[in-house]
Amino acid sequence: MTPKLTSLLALILLATTLQAQVEPKAGNWKTWFISSGKDFRLPAPSTNKNEIAEILAIQQQLNLADKKNIEFWNTGSPSFRWQDLISKLWQSDAQKNGILANMLVSVSIYDATLAAWDSKYAYNRTRPFATDKRIQTFGIKPDSPSYPCEYSVAAGVASTIIAHYFPKMADSVNRMAKLAMESRIATGVAFPSDTRAGFELGKRIAQHEIEYTKDFLVNTAWDGKYPEGEGLWNGKYAAFANAGKSKTIVLLSGSQFRPLPPPDFAKDMAELKNFKPTHKSMSNAFFYDSQPFWSDVITKKIFEKNLHLNAPKAARIYAASAIGYYDGFVSCFDAKYTYWGIRPEQYDTTFKPVLFASPPFPGYPSGHAAVSSTTAEIYSYFFPEDEVYFQNKAKDVAESRFHGGIHFRTDNEVGLELGKKVASEIVKKLKMDGAD
Repeated sequence: MTPKLTSLLALILLATTLQAQVEPKAGNWKTWFISSGKDFRLPAPSTNKNEIAEILAIQQQLNLADKKNIEFWNTGSPSFRWQDLISKLWQSDAQKNGILANMLVSVSIYDATLAAWDSKYAYNRTRPFATDKRIQTFGIKPDSPSYPCEYSVAAGVASTIIAHYFPKMADSVNRMAKLAMESRIATGVAFPSDTRAGFELGKRIAQHEIEYTKDFLVNTAWDGKYPEGEGLWNGKYAAFANAGKSKTIVLLSGSQFRPLPPPDFAKDMAELKNFKPTHKSMSNAFFYDSQPFWSDVITKKIFEKNLHLNAPKAARIYAASAIGYYDGFVSCFDAKYTYWGIRPEQYDTTFKPVLFASPPFPGYPSGHAAVSSTTAEIYSYFFPEDEVYFQNKAKDVAESRFHGGIHFRTDNEVGLELGKKVASEIVKKLKMDGAD
């Protein structure tokens, strides 16, 4: 074999090896609430000689419950189960800290994942199954180094944040984190020291980010004062009255893209009263009023593209989505309580909405429309081939509020436009984070 051919084969082998690695440079990507992943680099791992016997003993004693636990945590990216939990949990505290907790779980897992990746490729610790052939692998063999365990990092983050904002859940999430760590050891993909180091790293970053964002929300109670003037919203209780004053993440403030004042809604009211609800329109109204469409669809897309096997990329998508929801929410409520836009059944008290009762806050612009539009644009950045699908879904969500009789068409149109502007700023940040 000639020297040139030998060199060529070596380069091909090197390229193949690099392709098999999962985002070896993710530790250099730009973080959100910590200075960098490198600033949280762990100390070098100690010898794993004694841990091999420990893993073998665990695998020899696996029972049905252990195997079910392995299967549970093998499903999805390291953040998947925690995203699923917080997406259901945060609304139970929506008017206090829920919106912040939801965002913080996603962003902190992302930041901690980048810190984990910095340590992974600084030390390149071999996975247990590759260290000793006697160790079995129950599931897909990861193509990244072992130390620290990325599932344990996510567990450390999520359990810390959820326990902080939902104290009654502390025991449950701590047990859940313990099971996550145990599953990775039993699966043969992490040493016990990998899981301990990962959990502590995640916990440390979560505590840092809880402190960093402690003054983000302005959720003081409504003072009960209505603005003076005709044709303004006048519900008995104003929810999220100060939400628009909260600190934003990407935007300069919630008022950065504040829309113009709403028009007189006479034409909108006439259109709404002339609209004849159908089975299809009512189904559309109730579906988007009750289903977590956007959180479901992004998880589906992550699975479809096999990005659940790429922990940094999956965490990045979840984090960007959560930031979009948060900044979009703040922007929308800034406008709502700047203008106190009236709802249809208040504008014309003879009108009865399909959705029975309007939410307890002003209507202009529509929150469903604004947040859906923000989300659709962010999803389109990650999955450009589905851009038309996402944008059409945002329009469907907006239209559902008209179909439900709780928003004027103007509320929806302005909300959609506001969402696009918010998303544009977030996408600009994404393009500069080094991940692409």
